[in-house]
Amino acid sequence: MSSKGIYSALSGAMAQSQQLDTIANNIANATTPGFKGDKNTFKEYLTVLERAPDVNTVPKIPASIESFYDMQGTDKSYAAVDGTYTDHTQGGVKATGNSLDIALEGKGFLEVLTPQGPRLTRKGTMTLNQDGMLVTTDGLPVLRKDSGGGDPKERTITFTNSGNISFTQAGGVFQDGVNLGNLSIVEFENNDHLRKIGNSLYAANDPAVPQVPNPQTQVHQGFIETSNVNIVKEMTDMIQTTRNFESNQRVIKAYDEMDSRLVNDVPKLG
Repeated sequence: MSSKGIYSALSGAMAQSQQLDTIANNIANATTPGFKGDKNTFKEYLTVLERAPDVNTVPKIPASIESFYDMQGTDKSYAAVDGTYTDHTQGGVKATGNSLDIALEGKGFLEVLTPQGPRLTRKGTMTLNQDGMLVTTDGLPVLRKDSGGGDPKERTITFTNSGNISFTQAGGVFQDGVNLGNLSIVEFENNDHLRKIGNSLYAANDPAVPQVPNPQTQVHQGFIETSNVNIVKEMTDMIQTTRNFESNQRVIKAYDEMDSRLVNDVPKLG
């Protein structure tokens, strides 16, 4: 019987370990511009509830201690991380004084070009590469708004060596008053279908999900969006999760001691 309890406690410890990993990643990126924190959801699985209803029947055997304590599998339960989702709430806005930094206010994302194709990001820290191309600090080209479904490589933004660069709140890109196009800002009604790639990139799980035709996201030049991670809450959650993990460890140890006594001590009583 105790071995069943060990599995339940072990599953709880593993779930808490995954929770600690998520919290640690959130804390590590608390100062990463545009970072969105992740959260875990948990589910408790009961063996009896995972089977078809007609399987759970009254035992057709003579009354006995075993049949009296037949729990139909309800004693075999375990916990697991049911899923991880990203909290897309708006982060704060911080002034940097860098004319190439932009903060997004709203639900939208900047479209950037990666070796795997276009991806989305909220990280608005940008610079110019040696060719004058507008890129993120990770070296990814920032794209202009797509006007006809052409090659993404043709939608990069390149400036001359000199000239004043400015961005309008609607995403317009200008150098010395000359309009070079508009930043490609992608917005969805619901961001839940997006999957996170690394700590700052996103991609749609289903490319067919329609985009909002007229994004309302505003661009603020000379600012960056800070991480939406609440460091105080994350530290509090880490302490609580650590305590939960240690509690599961103590339960596992207790079951192990019970098994040890059952094997080594009980036979001596006979």
